[in-house]
Amino acid sequence: MLIPELPAYLTQLGGADYKGLIISLFTVTAMMSRPFSGKLADKMGRIPVMIFGCSVCLICSLVYPLLTSIYGFFLLRFVHGFSTGFTPTGQAAYLSDVIPAHKRGEAMGYLGTAGALGSASGPAVGGLVSMQFGLNTMFYVSSFFALIAIIILINTQETLKEKKRFTASMLNVGSKDIFEPRVLAPCLVMVLSAYAYGAMFTLIPDFGAHVGIKNKGLLFTYLTVSSLLVRLVAGKASDRYGRVPVLRLSTLLIIISMIIIGLSDTQFMLIAGVALYGLAYGMTSPTLLAWATDLSDEHHKGRGVASLYIFMEMGIGLGAIFSGWLYANDSSNFFFTFSVCGLLAFLAFGYLTLKPLLAKV
Repeated sequence: MLIPELPAYLTQLGGADYKGLIISLFTVTAMMSRPFSGKLADKMGRIPVMIFGCSVCLICSLVYPLLTSIYGFFLLRFVHGFSTGFTPTGQAAYLSDVIPAHKRGEAMGYLGTAGALGSASGPAVGGLVSMQFGLNTMFYVSSFFALIAIIILINTQETLKEKKRFTASMLNVGSKDIFEPRVLAPCLVMVLSAYAYGAMFTLIPDFGAHVGIKNKGLLFTYLTVSSLLVRLVAGKASDRYGRVPVLRLSTLLIIISMIIIGLSDTQFMLIAGVALYGLAYGMTSPTLLAWATDLSDEHHKGRGVASLYIFMEMGIGLGAIFSGWLYANDSSNFFFTFSVCGLLAFLAFGYLTLKPLLAKV
């Protein structure tokens, strides 16, 4: 709900030149919190980790209307990142506990589909609420949905068999908690492909306005609806044909979509490029998540999933900050900015193609 409206909101506060920080600050915190969320998910349980993430989302959405300075806004974006740093880690670990390995790709597709349903409706609803009732109401409605998520989780049974009570020592994170070497391959593909995601969420609102699309949230709806259409198919395909073949196709589609978006000068062309990227993203995300879970140690699934998400946030954060810098509020820079996204996706495609041994996974 918030993402499409935040660039304009920041502009009202006088921070038009810092739009890249909207996503990048959020992802920095998410990335920093992953080692903690992974360790806590493996020690305390999946449910507490998810509840903490949702609680951060609830509180931050309530506080946005109160912090009306640029510095206050960015401080809140920094804190808000804990929601993404904790909840998805717990979700993926929880799912891997209850789903057999041979159906893991399909299961991650279901998880992604559920997320896409929220992501598809959220931007459109957020834009509508913002236009009709104002930004503050949009923030409060977002907080209400986080509250519903918490209520659901409170009534959900924990899946971690050997739970431990929280102690301060659990926050002592060593090098082995930061990264799981077993999942290096999917992590590399993730950081290269996620750069485009950061650029999309930073620049698409401005690009939409440039071609005359008034409700900026609709572009995110097109993106998430198209990703919704392919997630279940891609998940099953990765179970049947392997993770790497599906990822080769998805990274190729990212390249093509970035070229189309960069060249867009009409609403139809931009929507087509965004929808194609949605298909690519819908294939990439659940497949990488299933691949990382496949490679993770049985007793440290949280760590493996957290490692993948660290590289995801790294890619998104870099994509957000550098795309905002390259764009520089000048529409003539759109093509070059999205060409960089396509180039990095090409590197991911090349890595997958030049590593034939990975095809056995």
